[in-house]
Amino acid sequence: MRPIDPATLAGQHFDTVVVGSGFGAAFFVHKLLERRPGRVLIVEWGRYHPHDWQVAHGMNSALSADRTYRSDSAKPWHYTVALGGGTNCWFGQAPRFHPSDFKLRSRYGVGNDWPIDYDELEPYYGEAEAIMAISGDPDMTAIFPRSTPYPQPPHHLTTPDRIMKKAQPKAHFAMPTARARVATEQRPACCASFTCQRCPADAKFTANNGLMPTFGDERVTVALQSKALRYEGAGNSIGALVFEHAGKPYRVTGDLFVLGANAIQSPAILQRSSMGGGLTGKGLHESLGAHVEVLLDGMNGFDGSTITTGLNFGLYDGGHRSEYGAALVYFENRWTHGLRAEKGRWRQSVPLMIVTEDLLEDRNHVTVDGKGEAVVTFVAPSDYAERGQVEAFAKLPRLLEPLPVEDIVFRSRRPTESHLQGTLRMGEDPATSVIDSRMIHHRWRNLVVVGSSAFPTCSCANPSLTVAALSLRAAAMV
Repeated sequence: MRPIDPATLAGQHFDTVVVGSGFGAAFFVHKLLERRPGRVLIVEWGRYHPHDWQVAHGMNSALSADRTYRSDSAKPWHYTVALGGGTNCWFGQAPRFHPSDFKLRSRYGVGNDWPIDYDELEPYYGEAEAIMAISGDPDMTAIFPRSTPYPQPPHHLTTPDRIMKKAQPKAHFAMPTARARVATEQRPACCASFTCQRCPADAKFTANNGLMPTFGDERVTVALQSKALRYEGAGNSIGALVFEHAGKPYRVTGDLFVLGANAIQSPAILQRSSMGGGLTGKGLHESLGAHVEVLLDGMNGFDGSTITTGLNFGLYDGGHRSEYGAALVYFENRWTHGLRAEKGRWRQSVPLMIVTEDLLEDRNHVTVDGKGEAVVTFVAPSDYAERGQVEAFAKLPRLLEPLPVEDIVFRSRRPTESHLQGTLRMGEDPATSVIDSRMIHHRWRNLVVVGSSAFPTCSCANPSLTVAALSLRAAAMV
């Protein structure tokens, strides 16, 4: 990647101007370079922090996320402001969204339908998995039809996972992950150190070890420490982006504009541009999580090869979703709650995470204040998500019948899943959405919105793979 003084860009014209450099923006540019000639400008608020810097400093960015927005709620919203965005801080969990997630209203009468379905996105799921060398369980075809195999074999399961998988072969699977099971040319195998936010071995896919050729392409210019302020537009097109560097504003023009900040900053940019209104900024949400520990009688855990080994869909899909949220149960291979104190029984437990889907509610939203800074208003998760948690915990004894369970202990509510989403939702109708099925803004027809802000529903599954797949599809359709 060539260093550049952003001030030298003032007045220049680019074929494509991209805001952000995380999963949404980076995968879009990666695909765009295959299909469309021309100059690309990437405007990134943060700096470039190589892997070694992140490990040495114990952080993913020098700019803390909580300094980039204001909120009256105690709920944290985690994201990385740096080149590569969330590819730096994610844990590498990479499941696909369930086919029913795309048709929640049609099937269950709640939430929204996506303007695309699983089958339309499936080829791009495969492409994203190939780029990230995802390790995955081939048995997941029982739920997720695939056109290509996983690039890498699954991680080793724990003993409790193996028992669950044998008893529930169509519901329990090895977690798909971007933590290498087998070393690649760029990444060693996962060391199971359980410090995935900053992987010491660099086994987890990040922009640093997987997308630097995209950022370094001769057609691409990267402006670091450059905060996107506002767009300028007329009619139904955007003509320019104004960004700030070292306290001074600069203006660049373009033909195609791509907005890929995050679900807080992307709507804030539109609102600063007087391009808000309607549902812009509405429906900020994420899935709802809880920690549970399962104490076992005579069976040891913690013998898998990565941080999260199993994924159970036994409480996910079905008619209950008309009344309360789906639940996904994550089987952990790390001693979240410590080892057991009884002599000889230290490893006789399984930490679980229960994650339930939420609904988009307009009361949870993003606006900007008089200075143009992002303001988060978050009241609470939906009752739908809360009921999902209660029902999932109540059904755990039956779900876990294959295991020698001594006790099931609720440990804590998770303050965040670090998966903010939903503020620029997709849909066919401009009255009930912000962008269309091609991820183009309903009004501003040369503006593509990428990232999890586009999600019209909230899957229980981690969103990063779906963000990457959506971006590949959007770029392929330009």
